[in-house]
Amino acid sequence: MKKRQPWVPPLSKIPASLAPIVKMQKKHYGEILNPTRWWGRMPRLFWLVALFVGWLERKKARLSPELRALLMTRVSQQCHCAFCIDANSLRLAQRTDTLEKVQAVAHWPCSTLFSEAERAALDYADAMTATPPLVSEAQKVALTRFYDDETICEMTALVAFQNLSARFNAALDIPSQGLCDVQGKPHA
Repeated sequence: MKKRQPWVPPLSKIPASLAPIVKMQKKHYGEILNPTRWWGRMPRLFWLVALFVGWLERKKARLSPELRALLMTRVSQQCHCAFCIDANSLRLAQRTDTLEKVQAVAHWPCSTLFSEAERAALDYADAMTATPPLVSEAQKVALTRFYDDETICEMTALVAFQNLSARFNAALDIPSQGLCDVQGKPHA
């Protein structure tokens, strides 16, 4: 099968203003992450996006690292973003120390691996990712059983951010990087 080529070519040279991000990516992943070669066309916007994700991933975030990775993986799947599925599956595997949830997240309604709180959050993420968003009263009630108002707002910001990222990457055909193979096996 022929690999699909992006219709907007990636940058071959990253702007110097993104050197700190490039250095961090090379240290952590051994290479520049694919989206940087597209977002790099807009360095100021890329820094804003990086600061936003940094805030969502902060140590004192209201959502656990595992739940953040779970929601980001699910939204990536819903948006059909090859790079995001790859990167977020790796993050989920690392944060849960198992491949089971990575492999089950695409079919979470049929799986017994997810807690009631995770199921409420996944249901909300699915509804929020629909176009237009289809968040029902029942989903809102389910969320409030497990999460306070501030946590729900932070969850909403995380899902909205992942939609932005995944839709940008998917629209530009930004490819997977091979960080986590289809079966959920981490490479990094």
